[in-house]
Amino acid sequence: MTESAGPTRDLPQSLASVAVCEGNAGATKKSLPVHSVLEACGARGIAAIGTPNEGALHAELKDWYRRRGDRVEQLVDGFVVDLVRGELLVEIQTGSFAPLRRKLEQLTRRHRVRLVAPVPLIRRIVKLSDQGELLSARRSPRRGRVEDIFNRLVSIPALLCHPQFELELLLTHQDELRVYRHGRAFRRRGWVVVGRRLVSVEDRVRVTCPDDAARLLPRNLPALFDTAQLADAAAIERRLAQQMTYCLRAMGVLHTAGKRGNAIVYRLASTPEPGSARARVNR
Repeated sequence: MTESAGPTRDLPQSLASVAVCEGNAGATKKSLPVHSVLEACGARGIAAIGTPNEGALHAELKDWYRRRGDRVEQLVDGFVVDLVRGELLVEIQTGSFAPLRRKLEQLTRRHRVRLVAPVPLIRRIVKLSDQGELLSARRSPRRGRVEDIFNRLVSIPALLCHPQFELELLLTHQDELRVYRHGRAFRRRGWVVVGRRLVSVEDRVRVTCPDDAARLLPRNLPALFDTAQLADAAAIERRLAQQMTYCLRAMGVLHTAGKRGNAIVYRLASTPEPGSARARVNR
């Protein structure tokens, strides 16, 4: 894919994408029956749908991703869509994909849809007073990675088989904002997460089909492997390895090949080589 966001901020130019499969490029063009949400509300004082509960991170990502000519918060087939870019519908989701399942399934019947999701590579933990004053800031020891998207993709893995759907990952640096609330968030000793804030977008990965998702597997996997071997090869937790295999099986690019003790053994279908180089996306 050569179409991409046109951010206005000074960010690294090395934006990467998983190599694109055929299918989306041939989507049939059609005029979209879109209307302004404010128009649909038809009355002053009624806020645009989707805006009142919009978090700071979502709003910042939408502002970063938007480019000239995009229409914002548009009503399409009964759903509010974050951005309409020509024939493409862009939906930005910072949390679980599960609430979007019905919306995405309905919209992809008639339109090209791109789901944009941030993956925090680096997270800074910022503690604030009740008045919003900075108390402390430190970098989280946990570093994110592209594979983290599979713990959200488990809600909609089969959608990547649809020729009108694609997923774009924004690899970000974020601030996680916390305030103290006595008796809450026991594991964080009372520090409650109240929001997230975008610091920068470092890279971008486009996943347009099951073969693209299969390329996220590590190169050094044996032909037959279980989730313990996948976790070891990719240096990820076993739980995430299980989520990866679940998604890839649902997409049809991973098959079971028996058992090794209690562990299910998997093999790749006829897909591109795991870990293969990603094509660049022009900004």
